[in-house]
Formats: sequence, C-alpha cells, structure tokens
Amino acid sequence: MQIDKLRGRETDQLFQAILSLETIEECYQFFDDLCTVNEIQSLSQRLEVARMLEEGYTYQKIEMETGASTATISRVKRCLNYGNDSYQMALARIKNKKAK
Repeated sequence: MQIDKLRGRETDQLFQAILSLETIEECYQFFDDLCTVNEIQSLSQRLEVARMLEEGYTYQKIEMETGASTATISRVKRCLNYGNDSYQMALARIKNKKAK
C-alpha cells in the first residue's frame, strides 16, 4: 500500500502541524511558508477535480473549468475508485459544514 511509504516521524510531524491549524487564515499562512504557489494550486485543483467527478461532470467539462490535464483527472478518478476514500470523506465533511 502506498500510504505505508509515507509513514514516518517527519510525516507525522507535518500532519500534526496541519491538524494544529485552527483557521483558514492560519492555513493560508502555513501553506504559504511550506509550499510554492504552484504546489498549493495543484492540491486545490485535485480536490476540485474530485468534487466535480463525484458530481458526475465529464472529463471535458472538468478540464475546461479547472485546467487540469486528463492525466490528473484520471489519477484523481483512480483514487476515487480504488483509493482510501479520503476525497469522499473530506468533501462530505466540507459539504456538511457548509450546510450548518
């Protein structure tokens, strides 16, 4: 499993740091220091691709609206179908939080 390749003290520390963030503004500040603009945009794009795939959008529509390549869309689709269900979990939580 690919997730096992990630496990380790440094990765645990990173995830603990992310979990410690309390506001969107803290997230912006932390990720601005941690990542390049392109890295943040790529992560954001993948989550949006996942949302759109979950909602039944076509590859063509997703590519047009997000600028994601078909390779990226396919990778996200593969994760949705065969991954850890983490996209679905995160998107459901975001949706539930917005509904409140």
